[in-house]
Amino acid sequence: MSSPVNDAFVPRADADEADLHDVESPEVACGRPIAPEALVRALPIVNKRGLHARASAKFVQTVERFDAYVTVCRNGEAVGGNSIMGLMMLAAGPGTSVTVTATGNEAAAVLEALDTLVADRFGEEE
Repeated sequence: MSSPVNDAFVPRADADEADLHDVESPEVACGRPIAPEALVRALPIVNKRGLHARASAKFVQTVERFDAYVTVCRNGEAVGGNSIMGLMMLAAGPGTSVTVTATGNEAAAVLEALDTLVADRFGEEE
């Protein structure tokens, strides 16, 4: 029996099989059940330095532009998408992935914006 959350679990649109080697189910990534109304997306970290301070700051700035509540998860840990320190504590290096959940009026839009940001390597050169 599949839950609505698992059906909504969507890896990044252009992710290939190699990108998905580190993708966990949402419940495993977050270490808890996901709200049924939450939209969920797996985002492979593809930039050279991972989710470091500048990348985390850009992530938070993106989240703050939307009317949505965002949670970012990895290895059973969940942090608010508006916390630079929390994001850095996830230790999401290159080649890993994070699971992002969003609820609220602009949940779909914030996931699309974050997908674009991460796929664009946070605007970093490499």
